[in-house]
Amino acid sequence: MSRLLVVTADDFGLTDGVNRAVARSHREGIVTSTSLLAVGTAYRGAVELARRTPTLSVGVHLAAVGEDPPLSAASAVPSLVDATGHFPLSYRTVLQRAVLGRLDVGDLRREFRAQIERVLSDGIPVSHLDTHQHLHLWPPVARVVVELAQEFGVRAVRLPRSHRRGPLGLGVGVLSSRLQRRLDRAGLSRSADFAGLDEAGAMDQRLPRALQGLSRRGAATAELNAHPGEQSDPELARFCWGYRWEHELAALTDPALPAAVAAAGFRLGSWADVHPVPGRGR
Repeated sequence: MSRLLVVTADDFGLTDGVNRAVARSHREGIVTSTSLLAVGTAYRGAVELARRTPTLSVGVHLAAVGEDPPLSAASAVPSLVDATGHFPLSYRTVLQRAVLGRLDVGDLRREFRAQIERVLSDGIPVSHLDTHQHLHLWPPVARVVVELAQEFGVRAVRLPRSHRRGPLGLGVGVLSSRLQRRLDRAGLSRSADFAGLDEAGAMDQRLPRALQGLSRRGAATAELNAHPGEQSDPELARFCWGYRWEHELAALTDPALPAAVAAAGFRLGSWADVHPVPGRGR
């Protein structure tokens, strides 16, 4: 029997080019799900595309990083912003603040709630929650995300994993295991395996190996996370992440890819097809 693969394109709403790439990756490729950035400069365009594409599962890409301003007034979430009222560029800044006791979980909850409410108020059903740069691997952030999933009746939360050897992979593994237990206790759906953290920004080059790894590990459900974009998108120039946006778009829309997914033992599906761990609940 084939296993379930959810293919999620992140950063929907980041730029108009990313919006078009996500829609094309769904229409012409294997993407079944996307994560909507409520603070993104191209949010409105993403909402319009989502409304015209009901077959695309849409979650909320909760953000406290990325250089955009929060939806909340900066004065209402002072521990999340810099002197200009914007989020920091990297998750490292947020984690440093958390370690030093300078991150107010109340600020985080207030801003994340506003982001979910914005998407729901625009009539977009929310299939799942995840976070920009996987911030919810950090336990205090995870607690807020799980609480909000329960509050808003969102049934699924991303469970990032790393299969990299060494200290980074080990650290992510510990945090991922803690997040898994939290999700299972809450009765929330999550995938049993994940690819996209180790491969972030280069899923085109690493896609065959990622599929092979997911197939070899044999989990019944898996999420594959990608970041498609358009070539020479000027709005992406402000990000120094080194992502291969347009190459990921080409890989995700490769006509040979559906056959490769099937050969790896998977069928494509959305978060509606992912079920909670049996015997767990609120």
